[in-house]
Amino acid sequence: MSRIKHFFTGNPNSGQKITKKKLYIALFTSILLIAMIIGIVAGVKSKQTSNSDHISAIKISPAHAIARTSCSNTLYPELCYSAIADSLNDDNKKVNSTKDVIVLSLNVTVSAVRRNYAAIQKLLGGGNRNLTAREKTALHDCLETLDETLDELHTAVKDLEEYPLKKAIKDHADDLKTLLSSAITNQETCFDGFSHSDTDKHVREVLIGGQVLRVERLCSNSLAMITNMTDTDIANEQKLSGGRKLRAGESNGAWPEWLSAGDRRLLQSSTVRPDVVVAADGSGNFRTVAAAVAAAPERSSRRYVIRIKAGVYRENVEVSKRKTNIMFMGDGRSNTIITGSRNVQDGSTTFNSATVAAVGERFLARDITFQNTAGPSKHQAVALRVGSDLSAFYRCDILAYQDSLYVHSNRQYFVQCLIAGTVDFIFGNAAVVLQDCDIHARRPNSGQRNMLTAQGRTDPNQNTGIVIQKCRIGATSDLRPVQGNFPTYLGRPWKEYSRTVVMQSSITDVINPAGWFEWNGNFALNTLFYGEYQNTGAGAGTSRRVTWRGFRVIRSATEAQSFTPGQFIAGGSWLSSTGFPFSLGL
Repeated sequence: MSRIKHFFTGNPNSGQKITKKKLYIALFTSILLIAMIIGIVAGVKSKQTSNSDHISAIKISPAHAIARTSCSNTLYPELCYSAIADSLNDDNKKVNSTKDVIVLSLNVTVSAVRRNYAAIQKLLGGGNRNLTAREKTALHDCLETLDETLDELHTAVKDLEEYPLKKAIKDHADDLKTLLSSAITNQETCFDGFSHSDTDKHVREVLIGGQVLRVERLCSNSLAMITNMTDTDIANEQKLSGGRKLRAGESNGAWPEWLSAGDRRLLQSSTVRPDVVVAADGSGNFRTVAAAVAAAPERSSRRYVIRIKAGVYRENVEVSKRKTNIMFMGDGRSNTIITGSRNVQDGSTTFNSATVAAVGERFLARDITFQNTAGPSKHQAVALRVGSDLSAFYRCDILAYQDSLYVHSNRQYFVQCLIAGTVDFIFGNAAVVLQDCDIHARRPNSGQRNMLTAQGRTDPNQNTGIVIQKCRIGATSDLRPVQGNFPTYLGRPWKEYSRTVVMQSSITDVINPAGWFEWNGNFALNTLFYGEYQNTGAGAGTSRRVTWRGFRVIRSATEAQSFTPGQFIAGGSWLSSTGFPFSLGL
């Protein structure tokens, strides 16, 4: 399992120990154990019937053979097979291919997620007085991410039913990998909500020992099978075609199918027309951004534009998964500011601390500042959290200190933005490209080190990572005169398969010659992927970089191309619909 995210870059064990709340932990454990026992009893019951006949059937059943072969390429093959073994004996469920095995695996995972959701709901609904405010918030975070996981799994099943005829195999592959990558990340987010105190960590251990970890591993197995299946089909398609196929992420010049005719006209016009106006002085339709979002249509297939007039909006805003195709349009990043101050030190979780959280797919924002003013002493305090698939940000400022920008999950794009912070200030497990942006380290607290990134990939098959392309990496005016006192690095590995690529960017001497920093000893140094390609500036030299197995200087343009918007986030199929400037290649 990946390590727990610390408050400081210094001593990971700092802070006072909190007394264990035994009654709460016992109750929490018992509820999760009930869910586990139900699954175990069901499994035992099925295995009690004619064990020798069962073994004999496994040897001759084509369905079992297909399942064994499909599961052999996963990280947890025995779990993969045992989870679907009973379903293989159901004559009503025909298993003729790896695709059928994946669908069974996804359906089993859906059932496990529902059990987890019910167990956590029961705990929260019990009026347990032993829960702290942050523990309640963390459990609500778990419910939110589990709810999103259910949507992702259902969407994956539907997409598989249409595979491989509905769209290009590469597009199918990218969408399916994104869905399962996000589902895995959601389980990690649930764990991470219990990493802020000693008592929290005991609850985290219970979660890891229970059904939440099982769900994560089931998702991992489905992702591995999807990766193997689609990679094989793509290779076979290329052999049969004998010619070049349109790659996932490349464009044939057409608008995306899902974009309505009205939106196409809107994006082709020089002026974006708002649906509603937010103005603090009462001159618009709403006084707060949150009110405008609440009134927006749900699951809309057309772009809904919320113009936010110049002003400072002191509020926390969430664009939920039901609010799709929302666009925030400000009056300029220095004029339109949404600001908050939630933080971990004062009792929030990292996930819930965001001033603005965008989850509904195809969210867009331009000419706005997202800010968290909690300061460097308040630990994790997020300005902007993004879990919206196919989301993009243009000429936005994201300003905070530790954990400024939480690129949580799914496919994201930032262009001509400013991101500033101190510790791990761009972090998360999305597939994200930051292009033509200014990324600036700020002055942290005494004894702290600045980390531009803390990428959170936990599974080698996840299609996630942070790509910084054609950006300018430097220091803010408060750090520049004293930057020698505060070592600054390109990033460190938050999770085991952390992946970050910095390419074609200008890097000042604010970056330490080693470039990258450890999370905790040797953790993830062999499994991470950190790459640099054609960077310039005083801090871009690689001769004194770390010598970890996972670090590399990329020298091949072909390899670097795989991290461009066109390929890494399938940008050719959707970036044109944003109306924002973008470059698909190197």
